[in-house]
Amino acid sequence: MTERARAGVEAPGPGGGRPAAHPGLTAAEVAERVARGEVNDVPVRSSRSTADIVRANVFTRFNAIIGVLFAIILFVGPIQDGLFGFVIVANTGIGIVQELRAKKTLDNLAVIGESRPTVRRDGVTAQIPTHEVVLSDVLELGPGDKVIVDGEVLETDGLEVDESLLTGEADPVLKKPGDRMMSGSFVVAGAGAFTATKVGREAYAAQLAEEASRFTLVHSELRSGISRILKYVTWMMVPTALGLILSHLFTLGLPADEAIRRMVAGIVPMIPEGLVLLTSVAFAIGVIRLGRKQCLVQELPAIEGLARVDVVCLDKTGTLTEGGMDVRELRTLTEDGTDVRELRTLTEGGTDVYEHRTRPDDGTDAHEHHPRHGGGTSYVQRVLAALGTADPRPNASLQAIIDAYPAHTEGAWRCTAALPFSSARKYSGARLTAPDGDHTTWLLGAPDVLLPPGDATLTEIDDLNAQGLRVLLLAGTDRALDDPDVTSSVRPTALVVLEQRLRPDASDTLRYFADQGVQAKVISGDNAVSVGAVAAELGLPGADTPVDARRLPTDPAAMAAPLTEGTVFGRVTPTQKRDMVAALQSGGHNVAMTGDGVNDVLALKDADIGVAMGTGSEATRAVAQIVLLNNSFAALPSVVAEGRRVIGNITRVATLFLTKTVYSVLLAILVAACQIPYPYLPRHLTLLSTLTIGVPAFFLALAPNKERAQPHFVRRVMRYAIPSGLITGTAAFATYLLARSYYTGPGALPAETSAATLTLFLAALWVLAIIARPYTWWRIALVLTMGLGFLIVLATPWLQRFFDLRLVGTTMPWAAVGIAAIAAALLELTWRWVARRFPA
Repeated sequence: MTERARAGVEAPGPGGGRPAAHPGLTAAEVAERVARGEVNDVPVRSSRSTADIVRANVFTRFNAIIGVLFAIILFVGPIQDGLFGFVIVANTGIGIVQELRAKKTLDNLAVIGESRPTVRRDGVTAQIPTHEVVLSDVLELGPGDKVIVDGEVLETDGLEVDESLLTGEADPVLKKPGDRMMSGSFVVAGAGAFTATKVGREAYAAQLAEEASRFTLVHSELRSGISRILKYVTWMMVPTALGLILSHLFTLGLPADEAIRRMVAGIVPMIPEGLVLLTSVAFAIGVIRLGRKQCLVQELPAIEGLARVDVVCLDKTGTLTEGGMDVRELRTLTEDGTDVRELRTLTEGGTDVYEHRTRPDDGTDAHEHHPRHGGGTSYVQRVLAALGTADPRPNASLQAIIDAYPAHTEGAWRCTAALPFSSARKYSGARLTAPDGDHTTWLLGAPDVLLPPGDATLTEIDDLNAQGLRVLLLAGTDRALDDPDVTSSVRPTALVVLEQRLRPDASDTLRYFADQGVQAKVISGDNAVSVGAVAAELGLPGADTPVDARRLPTDPAAMAAPLTEGTVFGRVTPTQKRDMVAALQSGGHNVAMTGDGVNDVLALKDADIGVAMGTGSEATRAVAQIVLLNNSFAALPSVVAEGRRVIGNITRVATLFLTKTVYSVLLAILVAACQIPYPYLPRHLTLLSTLTIGVPAFFLALAPNKERAQPHFVRRVMRYAIPSGLITGTAAFATYLLARSYYTGPGALPAETSAATLTLFLAALWVLAIIARPYTWWRIALVLTMGLGFLIVLATPWLQRFFDLRLVGTTMPWAAVGIAAIAAALLELTWRWVARRFPA
């Protein structure tokens, strides 16, 4: 006997008390299909494959360019001029290792958060991993379940499916036996069962590659900005390389091998090769850190996206409150308007006791006791118990009623028709047959939807809502459940008062967003007054003036104004949630949406960043970029902090890399215009890049950073990189020209190069010192260590020979230091002027 049969209620359809009409495959049939490979073998979309990670880090545009230049240097020699090639190999290796670590974290988290569909086999239902579903399996569905394979409907119990993620059609589709089920859609109401007709890569959504989430790829301003910068650099490299090689070969008459080395030296530093690497590493480290906090980031740039949002839309249930509820009390309404309040625990023998107040015209109190039907359990309680057990997949409200009023074994009630709960209509219903043969039809849902405006009961309900309580109305009706006017002329019978459990960490999280300048908007399908009371209890500003979304304009443009002014919105339909997100986005806002229910899916999909709870419906987890596996709303500040760390640090290191690009381009242009040899060899610039950019950038990219995320990444970087590169390059070129007039003889060029290298290093080190601010002990130590490393090279004979660096005399080296000091002063003045003149 099933649980439903033991409870004394028979319900048709999937999960009901009757034996299943479609028992599913046998173990032998499953084994046959597995042997034939007819399994749902679509890979879990938790991260890129190992091959993709290696390919993305190795086969890049700039790795190809550097690889060609490295091969040329290996041919013409010496090996120390090809050090840049080994650096790229090391950097690429670091990137691959870090992304593989992130992949491992993502894959482990994806297994924890993976949905497990309910499948019938040998007449028994069980939850199995998605990849174990085979062809012809019978799968059961309920509200919030995602259809994971294509199939054909076998059984329905008011089954309504949303296929908008696949077809663009927003209205749910009522399914009948024989109808087609498409993978990637999800159930919004009712229950049902279907048989799998296409699995694995043959399924509809698998052919579209990414199922529902393919529509919600996160935009990354960092990545798009870096791609734009790299495109500009590529355009500059080709003419610069041609100019250098032609001037060195034909104008200056240098030997071919020397001309090639000088050309490579001019081209390599233009390439900000480590910038792409560090961006990927920073994202990967963020994924690993958040993974330790049970936060699954399904798309790496989502870390950046959440840090940029300025409006976060919160669904009350499951986000500000915990998923579960408790029945606080049951208020029975008599036909003459009498209000009877009963506590669930009050029973005396065969007669139940009402702790009850009446509202007669004279204000006196009437009956203290009221006999109930059936002895020991009221008729209303039995109706509620029957409604609860008739639904195979109760929501949180109905589950609270089931827990409060469990069905009794004596006297079986039968459900002959059912109307499942829908977020759009705000109520559910059932036609019940009592043991005495009495047929009744009941609706259970939002009082302000079931009752006409101005009904006297709504005043009392408003008082309860103002206390943050949730109220459901139980009402009888003489109309059929499928009648469009079923809510007309209902008979109010009882009020079920539910108490919601506030999340203990919600108040601190809302305060964090307020401190960070992020607006919080509570958007809920519940009564607006009730939602406002909950939000007010959590200290959300503006919660004392909740807005009923049914009074909002339907035009998104007209909706923008009340959305900007309001904070709490109730009675919001799923479609309205999506419209609200669009209206906020049209006002220039970056919007994050959090939720856990199927009614949140449309808004989650359209928001800039969707955040789902780990215990939320499968559909919400499928479309969200971030899943909080521990269901803690308090994890969001950690995601914001990681995003800010990535954005702030990549902006810092990008300025370092692009300063080098700017001064490299400037030096190449000046050398070609003046028809003089390029001052540096590849080994010199490899040394400088390692000490002033490569090593410090790695530490700076992973450092803590709490700066607020700012837009316009390219503009913010270039406003400092261009003047810094021009000053640094000009200082180095000035030293080079001065050294050319000072040194003479056959060994003049190495001496000139050494002096110019000293100026370039000191000026670039000062740029690093500026970018490393605000100073901490480790940042100061980092800058000093890089300076010490260069001094060691200058003071160690074999390193002098290896890098071809030797300062000759004292006059030019000190002149080089003096020019670098002037450059440092100009850098300080320029950075301060730029900060005032071009604020981000």
